[in-house]
Amino acid sequence: MKKLVSFAAMMLLALTACTSNNNQNLQNENENMEKKEQPQNVEGRKNFGAQHALMTTPQPCVMIATWDENKNPDVMMAAWAGQLDYNQVVISLSKHKTTDNLAVTQAFTISFADERTVVESDYFGLVSGNKEPNKVAKAGFTITPSPNVNAPIINEYPLTLECKVVSFNDGMLIGEVVNMSADESILTDGKVDLAKLKPIVFDASGMCYRALGYVVGKAWQSGKAIQ
Repeated sequence: MKKLVSFAAMMLLALTACTSNNNQNLQNENENMEKKEQPQNVEGRKNFGAQHALMTTPQPCVMIATWDENKNPDVMMAAWAGQLDYNQVVISLSKHKTTDNLAVTQAFTISFADERTVVESDYFGLVSGNKEPNKVAKAGFTITPSPNVNAPIINEYPLTLECKVVSFNDGMLIGEVVNMSADESILTDGKVDLAKLKPIVFDASGMCYRALGYVVGKAWQSGKAIQ
């Protein structure tokens, strides 16, 4: 009996030592990995690493409008969005009421928050359609059904892209723009004039919205001064 107890105690000590060694090895591996992942500082600048919120700026305040299964309109603000191709947009989306709607309708519209709609647009980013199904009406906004895709157009936003879903995988939404419509109030010589639209952008560093500034150069023209 004593031999059995002694053998069990030895096995327990060996197992404890093995577990301790494994834990120490795992800790060492994690520490080494953390050291490898740490970037070197750029001399003469403040270094933030890779996880700072300000990755690309400015970020457009994109307003995504969809129908739910009962044809109830919903709008949300998304900042991680951009143009993928000449007639395609890409938006990074986690699970929202909007993503549930997209699965049903396979369509959406995009508008752009502007100086006139800062309060309403921020509200659309704060409140989920799952908690407030009538948030479009609560904001005092009105809708018109898109004639081209199965999605609502928000009348108070003067520029709208009507889109159909191309794909939505791993949180990445790709949409094809089938039509762009603009209110006459934001046009100059038949073209969209950002000075009239007055879109706002999201400043992730200051956690605020900023208005776009003045024209400071001509695309594919200003650089010719160096040629």
